[in-house]
Amino acid sequence: MRGWLQQATGGLPRQFWFLWTGTLINRLGAFVVIYLAIYLTQALDFSQSQAGLVLGAYGVGGAIGTMTGGVLADRWGRRPTLLTAQFGAAALMLALGFAEGFWQLAAGALLLGVFADGVRPAFQAMMIDIVPERDRIRAYSLNYWAINLGFASAAVLAGFAAQFDYLLLFVVDAATTLATAVISLIFLAETRPARTAARPQRGRAARGPGLGTVFRDRVFLAFLVLNFFVVLVVMQHMSTLPISMTADGLSPATFGWVIAINGLMIVAGQLFVPKLIDGHDRTRVLALATLIMGVGFGLNAFAGTVALYALSVVIWTLGEMLQSPSNSALIAELSPAELRGRYQGVSSLSWSAGSALAPIVGGVVQQHLGSTVLWLGCAGIGVVVAAGQIASGPARERRASALRAAMPTAPSEPPMPAGAPPSTGETRHEEDTTPPAPIKVPDRD
Repeated sequence: MRGWLQQATGGLPRQFWFLWTGTLINRLGAFVVIYLAIYLTQALDFSQSQAGLVLGAYGVGGAIGTMTGGVLADRWGRRPTLLTAQFGAAALMLALGFAEGFWQLAAGALLLGVFADGVRPAFQAMMIDIVPERDRIRAYSLNYWAINLGFASAAVLAGFAAQFDYLLLFVVDAATTLATAVISLIFLAETRPARTAARPQRGRAARGPGLGTVFRDRVFLAFLVLNFFVVLVVMQHMSTLPISMTADGLSPATFGWVIAINGLMIVAGQLFVPKLIDGHDRTRVLALATLIMGVGFGLNAFAGTVALYALSVVIWTLGEMLQSPSNSALIAELSPAELRGRYQGVSSLSWSAGSALAPIVGGVVQQHLGSTVLWLGCAGIGVVVAAGQIASGPARERRASALRAAMPTAPSEPPMPAGAPPSTGETRHEEDTTPPAPIKVPDRD
């Protein structure tokens, strides 16, 4: 067991563990996103369509935030972008808890999405900067494990908090976001690669490749389109699934326990996934994962009891566990070093766009065509995307191989900011790999 743990966690740089610990603490307090649909429909008596529009506004804000955050992460730096987004998200999360009426909530959700999702590109670019390519699937699996350990706990704790007072959801979420922002300020160093020295230039040429380069990358964009449809399906678990369960007479707390299965399964099994998929064709892994997720969500068409809803979660979680680390590592490999922030921003855009449209489309379909059509449609999307993964896989792998061949030597550990604990030894990743104590070093995902 000790040898397996060392294999799963050893050799990763110190700053990765700061990011990892912050992810865990942030997700432990991520109450609002889990119960926002129930809060809107039950506490505020919004219709399913209205609730979908508010959730969609959050997604639209997220799309703006990821694009802006990606550009700023490359131009301004990973660390200042991360901190600005974190502090802003903490303030807006608290404000959203006091918002009244549809328009206030929609506007608040939009602004919150800008700042909350503005964190993503800087966070992901920082991870790519500090973790060598050979360790990225392990690093993404560990980070995903932390996300879901926090998610599983938050799903249950938020259920109890919602029964006491819905405002408590917003207060706890804002407090943990603020805490991670403060610790990020203390412990995280800038990791943006130094720009190559060149003769002075003026105008557009001096700025080098920009956001337009990403949007002209057809291989990358084709992959993001597939990801968009995956998100469109997966995000139903945060919007239409709780509405389906409450319509079947199940309580919000029951939804919390059922959805916590997702996090618990990932906590129990995610660290084994890198070894499981090692040596297997990545394109086939992604196709199989998408197909499994489609089957899992499609099963909800026949659900109506806790047992069947729980079985559905078990199935689509298996697909999610296979998909997430491979997907993240592939996006990293398709991102040129000088454009990592922008590539991560556009990648996050597919997530934000899917998150924006998922509750809107899902809410409209559920309200006007019924839950059965919604869930069978999710299954159909899974089949189509799986076929798309197989068809587009060879071009992606050729592009990733070309970028690997052109990649400079692995980055070294960035210096710690003033006030951070000193690191012993040289600055290479491999020489300081002990995780800091989790209770002392939170951060924001």
